Amino acid sequence: MAMKLSYDGAFAIITLDRPDALNALQFQMLQAISDAVDEVAASNARALIIVGAGPKAFCAGADIKELMNRSLMEQRKGAQLGQQAFNKIAKLHIPSVAVIHGYAFGGGLELAMGCTFRIATARARMGLPEIKLGLIPGYGGTQRLPRLIGEARALEMVMSGKTVDATEADRWGLVNRIVEGDDPLALGQQFMSEFIGYSLPASQFAREAVVRGMETTVEEGLAVEADLSTLAYQTQDAVEGMTAFMEKRKPEFKDA
Repeated sequence: MAMKLSYDGAFAIITLDRPDALNALQFQMLQAISDAVDEVAASNARALIIVGAGPKAFCAGADIKELMNRSLMEQRKGAQLGQQAFNKIAKLHIPSVAVIHGYAFGGGLELAMGCTFRIATARARMGLPEIKLGLIPGYGGTQRLPRLIGEARALEMVMSGKTVDATEADRWGLVNRIVEGDDPLALGQQFMSEFIGYSLPASQFAREAVVRGMETTVEEGLAVEADLSTLAYQTQDAVEGMTAFMEKRKPEFKDA
């Protein structure tokens, strides 16, 4: 299997496991990722970490050999498969992070952009080079990239096939931070440990408020925030959190 799902304590881990092919995405891998996310959603995991096997790449993009000589219907179904798989990650009830160590091109960057967070080592290189093949991104790149870095910079990357290094990606907001180390899994676990000690309902409401607010007006977003903050207020975890604060102790959240 070119993709592996494993668990380590609170973490679910998806490993893209085609190091000899720079972890390029085959259509069966996209389906496997989709199925794996379904399994993670039904598990007790508190965070999802996505890494690439080997030292050279997170994921070099789609397997070009598979794209050759396909019918238009097959091509559209392939694009929809990738979009659906990455949308599942984006809508997962727990936070996710892509640890970019080496190349993240095309579908690989689109996969990373489906995650809640992206972190990169100094060796990371990112881009959407489809234009160089006479193509455009098909797994969500034209939609998620401008939402992350703005329209002008997204157009620069999409229309030129420009590659950015970790420093530029960090400056543009494409990644959350640059991290030091050569063990992507350990780096992902260290980063995600900042987010798994809180109430899961509160975490879900917080992310939903931000994501939904970005898709609408400020006024409508404020209404969403008011609704979700009210839902958070009525949870048992909110009672525990406020009580613990008054009693000067660490809260014991029950995700309820």
